[in-house]
Amino acid sequence: MADRAELEELVRLQGERVRSLKQQKASADQIEEEVAKLLKLKAQLGPDESKQKFVLKTPKGTRDYSPKHMAVREKVFDVIIRCFKRHGAEVIDTPVFELKETLTGKYGEDSKLIYDLKDQGGELLSLRYDLTVPFARYLAMNKLTNIKRYHIAKVYRRDNPAMTRGRYREFYQCDFDIAGQFDPMIPDAECLKIMCEILSSLQIGNFLVKVNDRRILDGMFAVCGVPDSKFRTICSSVDKLDKVSWEEVKNEMVGEKGLAPEVADRIGDYVQQHGGVSLVEELLQDPKLSQNKQALEGLGDLKLLFEYLTLFGIDDKISFDLSLARGLDYYTGVIYEAVLLQTPAQAGDEPLGVGSVAAGGRYDGLVGMFDPKGRKVPCVGVSIGVERIFSIVEQRLEALEEKVRTTETQVLVASAQKKLLEERLKLISELWDAGIKAELLYKKNPKLLNQLQYCEETGIPLVAIIGEQELKDGVIKLRSVASREEVDVRREDLVEEIRRRTNKTPCIC
Repeated sequence: MADRAELEELVRLQGERVRSLKQQKASADQIEEEVAKLLKLKAQLGPDESKQKFVLKTPKGTRDYSPKHMAVREKVFDVIIRCFKRHGAEVIDTPVFELKETLTGKYGEDSKLIYDLKDQGGELLSLRYDLTVPFARYLAMNKLTNIKRYHIAKVYRRDNPAMTRGRYREFYQCDFDIAGQFDPMIPDAECLKIMCEILSSLQIGNFLVKVNDRRILDGMFAVCGVPDSKFRTICSSVDKLDKVSWEEVKNEMVGEKGLAPEVADRIGDYVQQHGGVSLVEELLQDPKLSQNKQALEGLGDLKLLFEYLTLFGIDDKISFDLSLARGLDYYTGVIYEAVLLQTPAQAGDEPLGVGSVAAGGRYDGLVGMFDPKGRKVPCVGVSIGVERIFSIVEQRLEALEEKVRTTETQVLVASAQKKLLEERLKLISELWDAGIKAELLYKKNPKLLNQLQYCEETGIPLVAIIGEQELKDGVIKLRSVASREEVDVRREDLVEEIRRRTNKTPCIC
């Protein structure tokens, strides 16, 4: 039997013979006979087992973004970046992967979600898990002790994705951080103000910002009888209270983490409390908590923080919540998390949180972990959960059946008659050189109706129409797509007229 290569060549030659006979318009019987030979050869050849089926899909926990999705994302990014810049932040960037040792031991139980890369050139590498640890490395490496920065980039987590809820393995983070030695709670208050400004501007619904302090948590664990060695793991359990009931959290503490039931009950008495500055005052008088130095410092700072938040006019958005723990190991002081609220089912009930959309806190010891001399640089920051926000905005636009523009084209250069391609090209070049966003159809002689329909489909607001009469008169006919109103504009005035009109055109988002 012929080997596969020979059979493939015979199939190819027989296929060419069949095509040749068809071109020569040979008799049907002759073509049929040769086709039968071709099918017989193909049957002999059989499937190529060396060629595996190639599945076209994105990797688990990732997705592609269409022009429509990207238009929404760019508008959300624009709101966030404008806010960061309004507060005086500079922008930085860091590599998408770091040395593995840079990331190891910074995320507590979540360290298992770090993506490790294969050994390349003698270096053990991992994809960055967040933007905070790379920022701390950047500060230590460049010996910086003072900076206000923002950083927007992708991070990676080997998590179980929940795509419909905006939970991915590859996703963007938008971080704002203030590094430096300053008076207590002023930078912290500004981070909370930024969080509230962004969430209000995006109009994604009512939200609540939960605030706590790691020193209060650690003090609470101490007075409740939690062994020092279990602080971080118990902290991780408490952090699940926004997703599961206290009973489930208690069962995890006792059953999986070996905490005594009575100690868990004492923790439960504290972590189920939430309120405002009055709760801070109440806990400052708590006979056990007030005797713990760490807790006392945390409560004192929270009281000061509420004073600043009141001056910023956002205290009504803030709740002191003792169940907020933020599982990451590097937090040292104030921690916070913004959740969207859904309307309660029964009048008078508490609004329910439906998911975190921003979070952050103070991490004064992280930079010192990288500095050879252990020099600390106090830091506080906020991270906006943009993937969740993108999902919410996209769902809102779909529900409203609102059309999203995927380009920013201001004007289409069109022609009313044939043989005007050269004139269209000359005019569009003038507009591009003047900074006008313009398009034309890639046809020599497009129909005017087709050009106008293209504008309606893509949302282009204006059409600059060239015709033989317009060329003689030295004018361009400028048409508003929405109103269908047309006006003749002198060619030298066209750029200014387009700018004047498009500056008034509202942005669809």
